[in-house]
Amino acid sequence: MIVEVVTGADERPEVRVVDVDDLARLHLALGQVTDEEADAALREAGLGRLEDADSGVLDAAALRAAAESQAGSQAGAGDWAQRWEGLLETARDRGWSVDDGAGLRVHVEGAAGA
Repeated sequence: MIVEVVTGADERPEVRVVDVDDLARLHLALGQVTDEEADAALREAGLGRLEDADSGVLDAAALRAAAESQAGSQAGAGDWAQRWEGLLETARDRGWSVDDGAGLRVHVEGAAGA
C-alpha cells in the first residue's frame, strides 16, 4: 500500500491511498511537494504526519478506513481485513508501531513520475 502526496488540482498537494491490496509493503511517496506541504496535506487529510525527509507516521485507523473502502472492489478483498491485521502485527514486531499503536512509522520515497 502506498500513501501518496502529490500536486493536485490548482497545484495544491493532495493525498491518495493507492495499491490498497498490496499489504506486504507500506510507504509514503512524495511527489514534487515540499516537506512542509506534505506534512500539512497529511495532517489535513487526517492520515498522519511527516517526521523528516526520510520518515512519516500514518494514522492506522484512518489509513484502514481510506484503504478498506477501495479494497472491496479489488481481487483478494475477501481476506483484506485479515491481511491488514497481519500488517499491524508485523509493524509491532519490527518496532514500526508508534503512538501506543495508533500510528505506523513508514519510509518516505519519491512518487512515481515525480
